[in-house]
Amino acid sequence: MQDFGNILNNQVLLVAIAACLIAQVFKVFVELAKNGKVNVRSLVETGGMPSAHSAFVTALASGVGQALGWASPEFAMAAVFAGIVMYDAAGVRQAAGKQARVLNQIIDEFFQGDHHFNEDRLKELLGHTPFQVIAGSLLGVAISWAAELAY
Repeated sequence: MQDFGNILNNQVLLVAIAACLIAQVFKVFVELAKNGKVNVRSLVETGGMPSAHSAFVTALASGVGQALGWASPEFAMAAVFAGIVMYDAAGVRQAAGKQARVLNQIIDEFFQGDHHFNEDRLKELLGHTPFQVIAGSLLGVAISWAAELAY
């Protein structure tokens, strides 16, 4: 149980989590600027600008590189992990969101009138555009570097 307390002393992990949370908070301000209203749900939803997933994994990889060296096997693992997560966020999850949008449209058009479809609509905002991924990545690196400079 004592080892569990050491997690709270892991600066790399804490900075990565902070980057993820900061990216989620940024989404509220982006929604405010875009739509003129505060959407508190964006704090917990996937998708949107910037990518919190990208901020999280790039802050993690940057922190590992800063702490253990850019040539370390641990940085290599973190960088590969970050690449996979960002590819998934902009690729697979984005495609799944597009498919959900088309399926929702088909259901809306097919079940007009007296037909009742008793399933919930599919979630359409699952992934990110490449720009959202890049913005999240830059945010994650910036937060990691700022944390390094602060210590």
